[in-house]
Amino acid sequence: MIAAVVVTYHPGDLSALLAELAGQCDSVIAVDNGSDPAEVEALRKACDQAGATLLELGENLGIAAAQNRGIELAQSRAAESPESNFVLLSDQDSMPAPDMVARLLEAIEEDPAIAAVGPLPSEEREGADELVYVDRGWAPKRASRSELGLSRLDVAFLIASGCLIRLSALASVGKMREDLFIDHVDLEWGVRARKAGWRLVAVPAAKLTHSLGDDVVRLPGRDQPVHVHSPIRNYYILRNTIALVRTSLLPGKWRVRYCYWAAKYAAFNAFAAGDGKTRRKMLRKAAADGFKGRLGPFEE
Repeated sequence: MIAAVVVTYHPGDLSALLAELAGQCDSVIAVDNGSDPAEVEALRKACDQAGATLLELGENLGIAAAQNRGIELAQSRAAESPESNFVLLSDQDSMPAPDMVARLLEAIEEDPAIAAVGPLPSEEREGADELVYVDRGWAPKRASRSELGLSRLDVAFLIASGCLIRLSALASVGKMREDLFIDHVDLEWGVRARKAGWRLVAVPAAKLTHSLGDDVVRLPGRDQPVHVHSPIRNYYILRNTIALVRTSLLPGKWRVRYCYWAAKYAAFNAFAAGDGKTRRKMLRKAAADGFKGRLGPFEE
């Protein structure tokens, strides 16, 4: 049994996404994080058309909390054997290929030690990026073209959207960490899963179109595009990076590399991404909150 959990926040028309997921999964749960009443009403109609369940949180509790509420509802509906029950996470700005779930299910059933499998997420715009990350020792890095040609690829973590997770793995590893609110939630869960002895596997033949960031730019001498997020996302990304580096969860080499990455990220967004004054303010607060361990939703 597969239950899809879609987290929504000020969504557009999700009729196509909900219909696609309903055709590939046994049930669909949309968890709304406090969207406007008109948006919720439109979402309710789309859910009714697709036969999906709408779970309204009434306020923005963050993506991790919304995922957990959807997972809890899926668990309550699951059959007796957790090994044969799965939850598929989806963002509102993603769209699975028609055979994505079938390919993921085939892969995860090959080995009971696999906690989760994920597709090849790619973007349909200039500067498109393919978001599969392999453990390179010092840090997670994008998979190479040859690696993406494999049928199965063990990875460092899986991005949440399109991720098919075994419910028994969730019972073992635990759910998503809610105080991160948004950003690095999937990274943190993936590291926990691997430390507990589970495998995470990408299935490059399973396709997902996905949007990451507000914009992308190309920098001289860099092959991969740079994703430019809003100032509030700058806050969460930098704060949560610092918070994770300060724990013992990440491997030691990763912590060193993420310190270097955080410095580059802060410098680029402070001086090269536009609206520098606002971004610098948010980045300063991110650093302060990250070092103090002050997590949860952003507060002035």
